[in-house]
Amino acid sequence: MDHPTPSGVDEKTALFRFTTEEARALDRMHNDIYNEARQAAEAHRQTRKHIMKWVKPGMTMIEICNELENTARKLIGENGLKAGLAFPTGCSRNHCAAHYTPNAGDETVLEYDDVTKIDFGTHINGRIIDCAFTLSFNPKYDKLIEAVRDATNTGIKAAGIDVQLCEVGAAIQEVMESYEVEIDGKTYQVKSIRNLNGHSIAPYRIHAGKTVPIVRGGEATRMEENEFYAIETFGSTGRGVVHDDADCSHYMKSFEAGFVPLRLQSSKSLLNTINKNFSTLAFCKRWLDRVGCTKYQMALKDLCDKGAVEAYPRWLT
Repeated sequence: MDHPTPSGVDEKTALFRFTTEEARALDRMHNDIYNEARQAAEAHRQTRKHIMKWVKPGMTMIEICNELENTARKLIGENGLKAGLAFPTGCSRNHCAAHYTPNAGDETVLEYDDVTKIDFGTHINGRIIDCAFTLSFNPKYDKLIEAVRDATNTGIKAAGIDVQLCEVGAAIQEVMESYEVEIDGKTYQVKSIRNLNGHSIAPYRIHAGKTVPIVRGGEATRMEENEFYAIETFGSTGRGVVHDDADCSHYMKSFEAGFVPLRLQSSKSLLNTINKNFSTLAFCKRWLDRVGCTKYQMALKDLCDKGAVEAYPRWLT
């Protein structure tokens, strides 16, 4: 989409990208990449649409995740590392902002009064679509959801080639914090959670190095042509900050680790399984169970301790 000439960029340079045959030819070279992203996005869209209609209070979080993941796997045409799910389904409730997915045996039930962040990813050849929506049944949260949706759309509109990341964050915060919501007779100003952000995405790499803040004052790094971004906004009626929790369900092989010497045979075997099934895409314990892993807790801890795998604990407000 067209976007205004960002501050600090010559207008002729901006126009060049939209008007010259040379620039259009360079764009066409990326058509395969764009089409892979579109295919993954369409599978994601259809899965979202199905889950929004299907899910009801009283279901367990494992039921919800299984239905969502089975649907997405069919729609994407799961095929090893060429096509499939990009990371585990986050279904973080209420004060949990992100990085929760149920492990085996978790009997947590979705309640009518819950505000739940459903966050999942699809990919084709490593081109990741990272997208989330907020699920609630009680209309008293509608204004809160409206605030966050407005802030998200503002961030998407502000994004573009040569735009400074800090400008996107400032635009998001201005809209987010212009909202007040009344819940159970008490009025809250909606706050952007200052230590959560969006991020750039690269092939088979969900966090590719650049961060998109959702408050003002972030880095002045510019967005560049042919980069992919997740514009993620988190609105809260709380303090506007999150902290790590001890519980962990999300893991990912370290993209930068290279060769890591391992002494335990169980750790070597688990790392081979991770390489074969997930490579550098995120995974969870349910997914290890699904591919036939058993008694892997000590090996997984060893891989995390050695830096071969990174753990992503829950974020709590």
